[in-house]
Amino acid sequence: MATDIQRNPSPQSVAPAAAIGPDGHPLPYVECRDLFKIFKLADLEVVALRGVDLEIAPGEVTAIVGASGSGKTTLLNILAGLERPSAGQVRVGSRDLLNISDRELVIYRRQEVGFVWQSTSRNLVPYLNVRDNIELPMAIAKVPRSQRRQRSEELLSAMHMEAMAHRYPDQLSGGEQQRVSIGVALANHPPLLLADEPTGELDTQMADEIFDLLQRMNQAFGVTVVVVTHYPGVARHVGRVVHIRDGRISAESFMQTTYRRPSAAADGIDNLVQQEYLVVDRVGRLQLPPEHVDQLRRNGLAGLAAADYLEGQVTIRPAGRPDASPVPVQPQPERSASGGEPAAQPTAVEDSNPEPRPSASGPPRRIEPSASGGNLVAAADESETQAPDPHAMFRRPPREEEGN
Repeated sequence: MATDIQRNPSPQSVAPAAAIGPDGHPLPYVECRDLFKIFKLADLEVVALRGVDLEIAPGEVTAIVGASGSGKTTLLNILAGLERPSAGQVRVGSRDLLNISDRELVIYRRQEVGFVWQSTSRNLVPYLNVRDNIELPMAIAKVPRSQRRQRSEELLSAMHMEAMAHRYPDQLSGGEQQRVSIGVALANHPPLLLADEPTGELDTQMADEIFDLLQRMNQAFGVTVVVVTHYPGVARHVGRVVHIRDGRISAESFMQTTYRRPSAAADGIDNLVQQEYLVVDRVGRLQLPPEHVDQLRRNGLAGLAAADYLEGQVTIRPAGRPDASPVPVQPQPERSASGGEPAAQPTAVEDSNPEPRPSASGPPRRIEPSASGGNLVAAADESETQAPDPHAMFRRPPREEEGN
């Protein structure tokens, strides 16, 4: 049955309309600004969220991934109204979840958000059959019986489970139980569906089926979907993957089509490639992967960047990328011996040709960190006849033997 069923709630429980921006376009349905959550136990404080900035558009399917303890489940619980934020801003629709009253929070959880737990025992009542489990949230919301039956038929049809309407949870497989759980979460027409590890207890094939079902529900009912998961193939089933680490958003991933192999589809190879982008928050904070931070601590910029020093101008480019656009950096002018104004320096003009060229002042020079403090110093090439190396990298000089 394709007809959408309108709820019959009391006037105060009507879901608020999405906010409209000054330009006439709808604002993000989910919006977090500098969101903090601190758990206190006696004298111990645990900061689970450290200034999360996140926007999710209406009707978007988004996955949140991260290591255990990174804060992703805490973020989901705040969006579900199960936890109160400690500071910051969090808005869902027109609901301000930081300053919402207890009474409004009950209405929000009942009518405006659906939640799917990882364990099916928390989603389904074991002594009710599939149809009764789906109709239970509507019965609690005092929806008339005829509308409850019509809505349950609609959801059973969308999940392709009409033949299992009279089965009990213990007569279903794990994947079938989770499909029913999604139907229960959508019973009251919530505009937001949250799922915490919905495939954590399923195999790969069944996990793909659950994510396909979430996509179908998103397309059929226009519901905004946010999933917390560890499933490695989630990027192929959602529009965006948000990476969270140490309580902050660190990166976002998207699936993009590549045209490098036009015959890939004929060979049975997917043309989609996952692209990951680092995220800089509103105050300019950037989270780097731990392996890159360790490399910076050990080797400075070795292996990450290359530099040339030509005619008083430093040109920096990514290591191993000779075709990369150069980034000129002007060295600081030296001050006169008397400590007065800087000595006049000739203006360096970047050449459109990135290839190095000899200068009147001598052969090209490499830029290397000095032994004291890692400052950049210019070192002349050992041989004037040797061809200049346009991709010399930042690297530490070898340590001198003790006693020399």
